[in-house]
Amino acid sequence: MDGRTEGPESDRQGTDSGRTRFRPGDVLMLECPFTGTGVTEVSRFHVSVTWPWTEPDPRAGNIGWNGQRALPLPEADEWDAFRTEPDTTTLKPGDTCQVGIPATVVHVLAVHDFDPPLVTGMLPRPASYLEVLPQGETHDPELEDQGYAFDPDGGEPIRVELLFRPYAFLEPGDEVVDQDGRVWRFDAAWDWHPVDGERPGSPAWPLALLSRRDDPAPDGTTTVALATETGSHAEELARWSGLTLARPTTRQQ
Repeated sequence: MDGRTEGPESDRQGTDSGRTRFRPGDVLMLECPFTGTGVTEVSRFHVSVTWPWTEPDPRAGNIGWNGQRALPLPEADEWDAFRTEPDTTTLKPGDTCQVGIPATVVHVLAVHDFDPPLVTGMLPRPASYLEVLPQGETHDPELEDQGYAFDPDGGEPIRVELLFRPYAFLEPGDEVVDQDGRVWRFDAAWDWHPVDGERPGSPAWPLALLSRRDDPAPDGTTTVALATETGSHAEELARWSGLTLARPTTRQQ
């Protein structure tokens, strides 16, 4: 479904796009139908094309947009989800081509929300960006601008499918007790904090939900218990790694 998302309806953390609220760690499939356009400029590092979907924002003040989008050549050493057909390396000014996103697996590195929506010079103004990494790439905190950011509700008809959400049965801020009696706070899939302040690590399944949004008798208690009757943190991580072909970030276990 173009411009919308497919996935669970009950998630409450992150960007709300269609039915899915994204959060870091989500594994997504992106696709955008290829659409005809023209090449306007070729430089050492980029090929610029007329962008066929978004419009200039007439109320953007001093932020002007010329209606073009620069896509990286291999020499640029940067990643963009959008591709051209034929490949960017074969294009020259005046050529016609198609631009879109083939089926691409990514994982969410960060979610950025904007209230009011961000003024970029283009319409629609984004209320959020998802910062993602492609399959096979692990986040390096020493690198700047490693991720690719896009508006899941922008003018481009990007189809976003949620393939996997680690610990989908928990919400950030939940407190659980594990089978060893240790109490943990869940902040993200690989970001666990033991309440006792002792050795870090990850909880031993099964888990029991103690509180959610400061409610000591939260909805979801049965769901968490059933979801962790079998399996383990290691299996959850293995499934994520099998899809992303990446390692957890430095904050992850």
